[in-house]
Amino acid sequence: MLRRIMNPIVQPAAAHTPRAWLTLAVLCLVYLMNFLDRTLIYILFTPIKAELSLSDLELALLGSTSFVLFYSVLGVPFGRLADRVSRRGLIAVGLVTWSVFSGLSGFADSFWTLFFCRVMVGVGEATLGPAALSWLSDIFPAERRATVQSLYSAGIPLGAAAAFFGGGLIAAEWSWRHAFWILGFPGVLLALTVWMLPEPGRRVSSTSAPAADWRGLLRSSALRWHVLGYAAFAVATNSLSIWVPSLLVRAHGLSLAQIGTLSGVSMAIAGGAGTAFGGWIADRVRARMGGGRLLFGAVLAGLCVPVWAGLLSFNQPELLFVCYFLLAGLGLAWLGPAAADVHELVRPELRGLGIAVYFFVVNGLGYGLAPPLVGRFSDALGGDPGAMRAALWSAPLACAVAAVLLWVASRKMVLEQGSEDLDVPAARAAS
Repeated sequence: MLRRIMNPIVQPAAAHTPRAWLTLAVLCLVYLMNFLDRTLIYILFTPIKAELSLSDLELALLGSTSFVLFYSVLGVPFGRLADRVSRRGLIAVGLVTWSVFSGLSGFADSFWTLFFCRVMVGVGEATLGPAALSWLSDIFPAERRATVQSLYSAGIPLGAAAAFFGGGLIAAEWSWRHAFWILGFPGVLLALTVWMLPEPGRRVSSTSAPAADWRGLLRSSALRWHVLGYAAFAVATNSLSIWVPSLLVRAHGLSLAQIGTLSGVSMAIAGGAGTAFGGWIADRVRARMGGGRLLFGAVLAGLCVPVWAGLLSFNQPELLFVCYFLLAGLGLAWLGPAAADVHELVRPELRGLGIAVYFFVVNGLGYGLAPPLVGRFSDALGGDPGAMRAALWSAPLACAVAAVLLWVASRKMVLEQGSEDLDVPAARAAS
């Protein structure tokens, strides 16, 4: 099996074929399972905290740090591997790994056993991003890249919706352990479908990008500002999934089933639409101006600031739902454009590594560092509803910072690439 992974049989890349769209559909389903297993624990924080007697800091370590510990670190070597071996095999093996350990989380009887299972979920999931996005870039043209990658990224809100809705209902009906068993293990079966997909050939670069080799990845000023800007945005986006369900329990007395329904509906409808159409809009903006996708990201981050303020200030359930719904859409619409812009700044043979570096910084700050700080701050203030609300004011602040950083990144991209953005003439001709 490993020999086949290391020596893949490749097929010529064929864009806009039924096979390409089938590949996109399967990878989107894999990403759905990826985020289901990643976010399932958040809706289960309340019963896990009660049964295992955990603090908010320990919950943050389980929900983010344990996962991102190896997810970010291994993302770089897995990204380099995705540039050299079968992406199909890499994803299939990773999918089996994270699904098994997500299911085994239901047997954990202590903080450390659950921590270990979450670490292994992160190890498995580290294989997906660089390989899948590189794969999609080889079977779809550049002018549709953000649209396609946004459709792929729709797996994020749909997976989160399945985790919140399904996890909330299963935990309310049986227990948090059943939620891991029922929603975790089935991912193993999907790995068989991935293994049957044909491996595409890799595109050859026809343009000269600023990052010509691995040493040049972070010499691109636009890429540095891009990564830092989206890392700040990720701090707020992850807080919505990780901490807001706990806030709704503590401050507003909602049940797990209610929160699961609210979160699930918001993620499925607003998050799904925002993720899918965000890339479509960003591609249109890109076709008309240099650095367009980054400007789109800056606008999204700026719009999130007042909505976050409303979520943390209102007490009426209807207004809370509206704010959560809007943040699910606005806070996820940047995912496809962000990944597409990484591919604008690196050569095709380095796309896997470029995405891995992007994931390393964004997830390291957004998942690894920020959630424990929020949890520690909440614990220091007493862990009551007011403490959690005060700690979460970091989210709108992070959105404001992201808006500024992404605007600067857009200007840097224009300067680095001149008056013509990479592939923009082709995009204009197509539109």
